[in-house]
Order: sequence, then structure tokens, then C-alpha cells
Amino acid sequence: MSQPLSNTVKAALWMMGAVVSFSAMAVAGREMSFQLDTFEIMMYRSIIGVIIVGGFGLATGKINQIKTARIGLHFWRNIFHFIGQNLWFSALTLIPLAHLFAFEFSVPIWVTLAAPFLLSEKLSRLRVTAVFIGFTGILMVTRPWTAGLSIGIIAAALSAICFAATSIGTKNLTRTESILCILFWMTLLQLIFGLICAGYDGDIALPTIDTIHWVIIVGLGGLLAHSCITKALTLAPATVVLPVDFTRLPIIATIGMLFYNEPLDIWVILGAVIIFSSNYVNLWAETRKKRID
Repeated sequence: MSQPLSNTVKAALWMMGAVVSFSAMAVAGREMSFQLDTFEIMMYRSIIGVIIVGGFGLATGKINQIKTARIGLHFWRNIFHFIGQNLWFSALTLIPLAHLFAFEFSVPIWVTLAAPFLLSEKLSRLRVTAVFIGFTGILMVTRPWTAGLSIGIIAAALSAICFAATSIGTKNLTRTESILCILFWMTLLQLIFGLICAGYDGDIALPTIDTIHWVIIVGLGGLLAHSCITKALTLAPATVVLPVDFTRLPIIATIGMLFYNEPLDIWVILGAVIIFSSNYVNLWAETRKKRID
């Protein structure tokens, strides 16, 4: 008789689901970017999200968890998320996939810098050191002294900053709001933003037979990825979950090399390893502090 899987193994499997979902979303976003602009992609993604999240709330009887008490914070959180996601989809077509994913790992660095001002968290000496190490990794990825700062690099960097603002807003919301409530307002508000931005010129492109499956993958990918991460964190601590998430980089770098003829840049890999290390040190210190407290 086989032994049941440990929570650590289960968490790793859930995180691999997130890795696959994020990677699939990146590929789908690039494939349909030639027929749909970023606003249209966000609009169709949000339509799928509203249907899934709203349907789940109705089917499970949890629809009453959706509240308007903190609608102002939901609004600003999703403004940053909408801007960041559009920048992310824009960067998809301008820089190698591995470069874009490396920048995503810089999000905790920006959160650490902003936390003392927005979350009243102290910035310890170890955290400051981790931030400087992380920025060293970012410089290794971008290498502005050799190639300069391209539009794609700037878009990827700004998307990471926007995602950091989103993370801070999410952390604040989770103190009083359910995950269902946060996801509902995320998909609904971004549907409204997407509809306004995509339709301001009176011309919204419809998905074709060649792009409809990519639209569905993008719509499902984000929701599945965040659901997998949430489930993984309920099974194992973040110090266990984070290393599995890092496998996104070599996987997407391999996809870029095999399907898009993108070079496997060793400096991007090394830079991402340094960014990851700074995040892990920061997370380890935070976990250790909580155990002592």
C-alpha cells in the first residue's frame, strides 16, 4: 500500500501547477499579441475571470462574501494591477521571455522598500542588505552599460513595480476580505478598465478561430496560478514554496530557446539567481523573526 504524500510534496505539486499556468499564460499572450492589443487581451481575460469567479461564488453559496466595504482600496489595487499587467503583456513581445520572468522575481524587493511606508513594517539591516543584493541581480539581468535601456526592459521593470503595489494592496485586503471577494473585484474592475481602454476608439477586435484558445488559456492561467499558489501556502511555509516557483525561469528560458529562437543568456540566469537569493534571505529572516516572537 502506497504511503500518502506529505504536505511538502503536495505543496510542491501545487506550485508546479502555478509554474505551468504562468508559463502557458506567457506563451498564449505572445501568440495572440499579433492580433489583439494588450487592452483587448485584458478585457477578454477578465470576462472569463468574472464568469468563473462569479459562478464559483454562486455554486458554493459563498457569493455573500463579496462586499463593498473596502471598494476604494480594491479600486486602487486594481488600477496598479491593470497597468502592470498591460506593461507585462507589452514586454512579452519586446524582450526574451526569460528577461521578463527574471524581472518578476524583483517584485518582493520593491515590496520590501515600500513596506515601511505603506504597511508600517520595519526595514531591518538584513532587509536592506537583501535589497542591495537584489538590485545587483537586476543590473546583471538588464546590463544597461552594454545594451542600454530598451522600451521592453523599462516596461518589464515598471510592471514589477506595479505588481509590488498590487501585492501590498492584496496584503492589506486579506486582513478583512476573503480571497473570493478580492478575485471578484479584481476581475470585474479590470473588465471595466479593459472595456474602456479597448473601446475608446470604437474598435474592439474579436478573437478569431486562431486566437480563441489562446484567449481561454490567458483567462484561465492567471486564476489557476494564483489558486495553486494560495493552496501551496496552506500546505507548506513560503520558504518551501518559493524555490519551486523559481523553476519558472529555466522552464520559460527553455521555451524561449526552443520555440522563439531566444538565446539562453547566462547573465540573465545568474542575475535571477541573485534576485532569488535576496528574496529567500529576506523571507528566511522574516520567518525566523516570527518564530522568535
